[in-house]
Amino acid sequence: MMDGTNDPKDPEDGPFGRPLFDGPEARALSRVGVVDVGSNSVRLVVFDGAARSPAYFYNEKIMCELGTGMAETGRLNPVGRVRALAAIKRFNLLAEGMNTGPLVIVATAAVREATDGPDFCAEVLRETGLRLWVIDGREEARFSAQGVLLGWPGSYGLVCDLGGSSMELAVIHDGKVGTCMSSPLGPLKLRDLKGGKKARKLLIRATIAAMRAELGEQKNRLFLVGGSWRAIARIDMLRRNYPLRVLHEYRMTAADVRATIRFIEKNDIESLRSQTSLSPARIALVPQAAEVLREVVKTFKPHDIAVSSYGVREGVLYEQMPQRLRDRDPLIEACRFAEYKDARLPGFGQEIYRFILPLFKSAKPERLRLIQAACLLHDVSWRAHPDYRAEVCFDNATRANLGGLKHSERVYLGLALLHRYSNKREGSRFASLERLISQPELLEAEVLGKAMRFAAMLWLKCQAPQGELRWFPKKKVIELHLSAEAAPLFGEVAQARFDSLALTLGASKVIKAPA
Repeated sequence: MMDGTNDPKDPEDGPFGRPLFDGPEARALSRVGVVDVGSNSVRLVVFDGAARSPAYFYNEKIMCELGTGMAETGRLNPVGRVRALAAIKRFNLLAEGMNTGPLVIVATAAVREATDGPDFCAEVLRETGLRLWVIDGREEARFSAQGVLLGWPGSYGLVCDLGGSSMELAVIHDGKVGTCMSSPLGPLKLRDLKGGKKARKLLIRATIAAMRAELGEQKNRLFLVGGSWRAIARIDMLRRNYPLRVLHEYRMTAADVRATIRFIEKNDIESLRSQTSLSPARIALVPQAAEVLREVVKTFKPHDIAVSSYGVREGVLYEQMPQRLRDRDPLIEACRFAEYKDARLPGFGQEIYRFILPLFKSAKPERLRLIQAACLLHDVSWRAHPDYRAEVCFDNATRANLGGLKHSERVYLGLALLHRYSNKREGSRFASLERLISQPELLEAEVLGKAMRFAAMLWLKCQAPQGELRWFPKKKVIELHLSAEAAPLFGEVAQARFDSLALTLGASKVIKAPA
């Protein structure tokens, strides 16, 4: 439900009046700009790319601190208000230059609670012609949960979104959003609370206990959404000397959270800021955010904690997706889009997938999707210099903004693509990430990469028969049955690549070709 007098059922009113997905089979997403006016920051994100897994074409954040001082005055921070208006004006001009169409601007806790919130909305409309859509707390929780579902379709657990002036909780199960709640536990409010740490502790404990009473037991995964949670995750990475600096899908345990909160309490905040590259405004809220997180984890006892970079802005996109689009795998959709846009022969990746699939007959569905993703991406970096293709592939997979990928899966995918272009990985950036992947996964990724490296030599028109691979793991025998069309392609380089694949499998070779 939207605040204000606009009827949300009117298709010409509200932020979702302009359809993003016109056709029933739409895969392309024209550029869409979303602005999130929060209590701490104002951010513009321009989405582009595959509809189910939109890429971040542009992303800019300005720390305006609209909610600072509201506990005492009830009004928006005057300095922050000026900065927020300037940011929205800038974002509007940027959006025009990027051809996004009209910006969707969503405002959350600070604007909805401030006595001068309506006046600020009117000022924005008067100065820019843009309407701020002020959402209530439960709606904010729902959007955050939908943002999580954009990256984790079919997931389950508790979504916890911490903004500057509020904290929202939402239950997700089987890809659906359930109960949504909002609370005043934002770190800006807590910082201004009279009575100091003791008063904060009492308020946090009582509020979360009340939310627990309404939500019931929530011991599944806890998804953390919001800049303050990501700041704590960065500090956790620092404490653990974690080798990958991708926050999305970063995992922590309850023990990790407790250890990192103690780490925060024992260390100088300015020192932590310099080591993590956090802004002064963001690091200043970390102590209060840590107090909230400690109580959330203690109360709900989640079995797993995952950081999500997706939230309200992504939830705005998810809101309009038809169910058939929501049901698609975001990783596969992103890889298909990348292949269509950048590969030399779009569609050949799927042919390679079919060709090498016999090597992975016992693979589970979650592994098969990574194998398919690797095949779709096998040729998208061909423009890179040959000496650096393996490295570029590895970096793209491990650091790209992709949804639906655990960190270990990023490394698996990156290693497979590295071996698509290189037999060896010595001296590559993989060495620093090796501890994120098991030895069986490492070997499998190498086999996958070398299988793609060989299959790419049998470059025929899409759907032209390459032949067939047969793998007998008990006998340790790999058979290559070449089609008449593909047999002339099996030259010296192809032979060497097939030999390398067999060697990695520890297999003997059988090669059969038409006479």
